[in-house]
Amino acid sequence: MSEFQSIFKRYEKKYMVTQDQRHAILNAAGSTIEKDPYYFTTVCSIYYDTPSKLLIRTSLDKPEYKEKLRLRSYGVPSGDSKVFLEIKKKYDGVVYKRRTSLKYENVDSFMSGVQNPQTQIEKELAWTIGYYKNIEPSVFISYDRTSFCGAHDKTFRLTFDTNVTYRETELSLASGIWGEKLIDEGMYIMEVKSPYAIPLWLAKTLDELEIRPTSFSKYGTVYKNSLTAAQKTSESYSFSPAKSYITQPLYA
Repeated sequence: MSEFQSIFKRYEKKYMVTQDQRHAILNAAGSTIEKDPYYFTTVCSIYYDTPSKLLIRTSLDKPEYKEKLRLRSYGVPSGDSKVFLEIKKKYDGVVYKRRTSLKYENVDSFMSGVQNPQTQIEKELAWTIGYYKNIEPSVFISYDRTSFCGAHDKTFRLTFDTNVTYRETELSLASGIWGEKLIDEGMYIMEVKSPYAIPLWLAKTLDELEIRPTSFSKYGTVYKNSLTAAQKTSESYSFSPAKSYITQPLYA
């Protein structure tokens, strides 16, 4: 990935689809789409948040404006690997993303402010890091992605994510790809990304297959799962059976 797009402005829609539905959508697309130059990638991300999880809590409240900060690599990085630090914002239904590339070995220096920002995007990222006090790695998420783009309109992208894996410990991209599964095997998170309206062929196909948009968020789902697990643990400890003081049988 020697070249990359640093600024995005587009609409994004997500759908949960089965393997059969994925095949049906691709068959309906036919020659209107083609494989993206980076057709198959394993995407790895570290999502940053405050200790109180302010960013994801705010995002789940579905405000008019929300944002996420994450570090992304394609595969497991080493010291001099190129990684991408990005901020993803959503306002009034439109997604804005700004990102910069760094050597993996320089990420900590940038996050701590030791490495000074050079570009306008780096300055925006540095400001965001400083704005959220004590921001830190919150979760690791990886998935296998297949990507398509429009045959005549390269701004249109269609992606399918599967094998979504997460962990909340050892929050380093270099620690490898392992953890718990977030979605069922055979299911895909399909994303439609375009600065324009959804193509007519896709709208028709989704209607025929009765596939509806979802607000599924990978990080948001991990956070909600963690809350549920913590609540169950708390409830199990809150119930304490009365201690029995009977030491001899009632009847001999």
